[in-house]
Amino acid sequence: MIFVTGPLMAGKREYIRAALGLSPEEFARRAVWDVQNLAAEAPDLSALADALSQREIVIATETGGGLVPVDPAERAAREAAGRLACLLAQRADTVIRVCCGLPQALKGRLPC
Repeated sequence: MIFVTGPLMAGKREYIRAALGLSPEEFARRAVWDVQNLAAEAPDLSALADALSQREIVIATETGGGLVPVDPAERAAREAAGRLACLLAQRADTVIRVCCGLPQALKGRLPC
């Protein structure tokens, strides 16, 4: 599994699609994105990470930057998203962080 993470609007989907030479249709079949949104409602983050890691490409937006939310539910959702990202990174063969459209391999090798 390739896990791609980075800030909002950093070019994560565009980068991995171009790096793997995927058409929009192929990308939609092989990838799942915005998985950080699934973490808040997940009763078991480990089971969610196991299920997501069966996909070829998993993309999550980093949620840990900026101001800490005042609302307890928002703080809990942000914490869950961070924990899910850690679990996905452990399971991934390749972890790529994309910022400003520039990829950085954190684990494994860049696909291009």
